[in-house]
Amino acid sequence: MATEQVVTPTRPADVGLKREVGLIGATWSSVGSLIGSGWLFGSLFAAQAAGGAAVISWGIATVAVILLALCYSEIGAMYPVAGGTGRFPHFAFGSVAGISFGFFSWLQAVVVAPVECYAVLQYGSHFWPAVYNAKTSNITGTGFAVTIALMAVFTLINFLAIKWVAHTNSGLTWWKIAIPVLIIVLLFTKFHGSNFSAGGGGFAPSGARGVLSAISTAGVMFALLGFEQADQLAGEIKNPQKNLPRAIIGALLIAAAIYVLLQIVFIGALPPSQVAHGLANINDAAIIAGPFAGLAGLVGLGWLALIVRIDAFISPFGTGLIYLTSTSRVSYGVARNRYFPSIFTRTDRRGVPWFALLTSFLLGIVFLLPFPSWHSLVKLIVSASVLMYAGAPLALGAFRRQVPDTPRPYRLGGAVVIAPVAFIIANLIIYWSGWDTLWRLGICIVIGYVLIGIGMAFDKKRPVLNWKAASWLPVYLVVMGLISWQGAYCSAGPASSTKCGAQNHITFLSPWGDLIIVAVFSLIIYYWAMATRLPREEMLKAVGQQSAEPEAAAG
Repeated sequence: MATEQVVTPTRPADVGLKREVGLIGATWSSVGSLIGSGWLFGSLFAAQAAGGAAVISWGIATVAVILLALCYSEIGAMYPVAGGTGRFPHFAFGSVAGISFGFFSWLQAVVVAPVECYAVLQYGSHFWPAVYNAKTSNITGTGFAVTIALMAVFTLINFLAIKWVAHTNSGLTWWKIAIPVLIIVLLFTKFHGSNFSAGGGGFAPSGARGVLSAISTAGVMFALLGFEQADQLAGEIKNPQKNLPRAIIGALLIAAAIYVLLQIVFIGALPPSQVAHGLANINDAAIIAGPFAGLAGLVGLGWLALIVRIDAFISPFGTGLIYLTSTSRVSYGVARNRYFPSIFTRTDRRGVPWFALLTSFLLGIVFLLPFPSWHSLVKLIVSASVLMYAGAPLALGAFRRQVPDTPRPYRLGGAVVIAPVAFIIANLIIYWSGWDTLWRLGICIVIGYVLIGIGMAFDKKRPVLNWKAASWLPVYLVVMGLISWQGAYCSAGPASSTKCGAQNHITFLSPWGDLIIVAVFSLIIYYWAMATRLPREEMLKAVGQQSAEPEAAAG
């Protein structure tokens, strides 16, 4: 009887980076990303989209993100590398899948820092009206210049080395937690339980579809994104096998508790006059410009409004800072896969990937141009982020089959069920993002493929394209787009064809026919991907190739 050849599992090793981040720094890197501009605006937009049932939106989103985070906890501890979100699919399915998920990871990361700058300016317009036009909800020319200056500050801090970034972010994050907790405590003293069903529309005026749509389009999911930041910095975390899972799960639980409570007190503390016509019709200018600051002023807590406006600078500033850090590490990781030019792996004597960092700054500015508001950028980020997150359950399922013998410092119980369920959830969130968001994201993806293809064409050491292992990928992307087009969602909520082009043709099975179709299609893609994953030997070879120093690692 023939026996299978045993191939010793190897671990990838990043070079040029320094492991200087402890458990607290790793946890706070994720908490600092989770608590940014999302808490400043998410409660208002969710209440407008789903009414009192916005609380349910936060609950569903939390469960969804926890399942995705559990997947990252196992595979991140297995392979603690920088920019892991873009590298795990490369190990599991080869270069074609790696290119795609690497670009999805990079795209969502590069856009977040500009989003946080927009949030700073929208709240800051209370003190400096010239930076933001309240009538158009867009930043002004002056605001654009200030945004560039903020991005430059993020970049300069990042050049101080990762331990200084971690210390700076940790200090900011303690503040970022304290202010929402203070708001929760104080607004509970102004509570009106009747607000949750005010205005005649009841607790859920837009029904279940409003609840689900709010997850993607109202900033709910956006607020809960960022738990993976510890994973993006895994190449610089001390004892990552233990600290990484703790950091990811701990950060998510802290942030989720804060967000759910903020939503409850936001709705409950609104003056009854503001909700007389329903939560969807909140029209106070101060609340629209700065939800919690405006609300604090309306309920007689003017001093709290001032603190919120100060925090509206600090919270997004900290999130923008850490996201610029992670963008440079994703670029580093994608370059380690040989999809970006090897110059992206160059590090300075402090262990900072300097070229990747400068490029992240410049491209972040480019993304400011076509998206002049916080809300418009959030829609794109959510879709790109969830496409990135969809790679985690796929990689987890593949790794369980390819390298069952590789040490797993954290082993997810029930992964055989959780992985496909997490993949379904990721695709539902993509679908809820709306057709008008997804077709724009599709254009970005095509442009990304072209640019990466051009770059790889001039790289003599480019990886061999593993088409067979990723045969499911083009079908996945194209059909998800078609389902969205024929579905029932726009970025503003449940669709009519006059809003964004979504046709609303696939609810014929039942009121939930479209969701059933997304779930069934997700399972088909998941098990197709498992069947065509890289063979064990090829997978271990892909990991082993990143255990050595690349040609241009140091600079």
